[in-house]
Amino acid sequence: MFIFRSKRGDQMKCLVWDGSGLVLVYKKLEGSAFRWPKPADGVIRLSPAQFSDLVEGLDWTAVLPKRRKRPRLAG
Repeated sequence: MFIFRSKRGDQMKCLVWDGSGLVLVYKKLEGSAFRWPKPADGVIRLSPAQFSDLVEGLDWTAVLPKRRKRPRLAG
């Protein structure tokens, strides 16, 4: 997924390959701005829950990604 933001941070465009073509999603917040993470080496990494909050205009930093434990194999 590639995400592009406006200079003011109130608009975003997401470009995704869905297996059959490109999907473009555009969103503009009225009266506020998205809370953008700081990129590291030009890349932003968010969990699915954090991304969902970012798109909704919520404070995605309040969502903590959970680490899942691998199931133990019987043996």
